[in-house]
Amino acid sequence: MPRRMPAGRVQDLVDSATAVFIAQGYRRTQMADVADALGVAKGTVYRCVESKEALFDLVLRYADAPRPIAAPRALPVRTPARGRTVRYVQERLASDPASPTLWRARARGHRRGDARELARILRELYHAMAKNRTGIKLVDRCAAEYPDLARVWFGRGRGALLSQLTAYLERGMRARRFRAVPEPAVAARIVIEALVFWAVHRHWDPAPQPIDPRVAEETVVQMLVAALRHRP
Repeated sequence: MPRRMPAGRVQDLVDSATAVFIAQGYRRTQMADVADALGVAKGTVYRCVESKEALFDLVLRYADAPRPIAAPRALPVRTPARGRTVRYVQERLASDPASPTLWRARARGHRRGDARELARILRELYHAMAKNRTGIKLVDRCAAEYPDLARVWFGRGRGALLSQLTAYLERGMRARRFRAVPEPAVAARIVIEALVFWAVHRHWDPAPQPIDPRVAEETVVQMLVAALRHRP
């Protein structure tokens, strides 16, 4: 009969492994590091997951899942088939657009945005980043050391969002709805970096500012819209 593990213990393993992967990256993380963070022997971790690949796959799937999480049906969790982890990330990116408003604006390329629509896009992006902050932090930290994941994340994830937002701003600038700048791609990157810092990375800041999340969101959105809005 396959071994079972209390759901609370699985959650402890996921949370500890997530912290280690984020702190050390994929390549440097060893099962012994996760065991130390969890306060158990390395063999205990191997009774739960078969390998580091299995642990990383498990952590990705549960990163932002509602707590408490359900324990897997059987232990140890087996090493995923080649490409399975990357396909999971790819499917998540395809099924859940970060900003439906930006996606629709891209589909109707003949129309130009305005400041109100831009604010709606920024809020949607902020909420999507905040909702998936642990997974984003995890993939962002580990992708550079995981070539197949890097191609999906930096290409179809971050890269696609940057491309879509650049095109949106560029059309608005040509229509004199948004303030013209020498390089729209730089403006789009500034927007994304501001949003992702306050929605995601600040939660791992070693000296975080004690700011209410709603106030942070409102401040970031208002400043970005004011910077980009065209003023005749």
